Amino acid sequence: MSKVGIIMGSKSDLGIAEAAIKVLKDFNVPCEVIVSSAHRTPERTGEWARNAENNGFSVIIALAGAAAHLAGVVASETNLPVVAVPVSATTLGGLDALLSMVQMPGGIPVATMAIGSAGAKNAALFACQIIARSDAALNAKLKTYRENMKQEVYKANEEVQAMLNGAQ
Repeated sequence: MSKVGIIMGSKSDLGIAEAAIKVLKDFNVPCEVIVSSAHRTPERTGEWARNAENNGFSVIIALAGAAAHLAGVVASETNLPVVAVPVSATTLGGLDALLSMVQMPGGIPVATMAIGSAGAKNAALFACQIIARSDAALNAKLKTYRENMKQEVYKANEEVQAMLNGAQ
């Protein structure tokens, strides 16, 4: 099975990465996590990205805050899809990271998700969707996941309606 690589700019990003790791585990998609910096360990980051495909990765999720160049550096070193997750690491609340990630030059694509845990969760779901294009079992799990979400909304609506009707 394909696996997802998760690269973080620092250990402090692990709390956000855990949202992605949980989703991948829930869908039985293997993942590996590495801490490597675009600025402090650029050689290691580049080497990891260049070897990612040969190491069995199908998608890379890159988490970073502040200048957030990690996703771009990784994307410049691999043909794999790279999904960026901005992390709130400065007083700007992650907006600086988000803006850095969405301003990639033409030719080096990076998909960018929301800031923080919601973005990490969506990055993992997006990675699952990419892998599911060639994995029927995973595609079926994703369909079930979406159906379950839909049913939760219907159930919540019924509960609200019952509360409102009971209050009258």
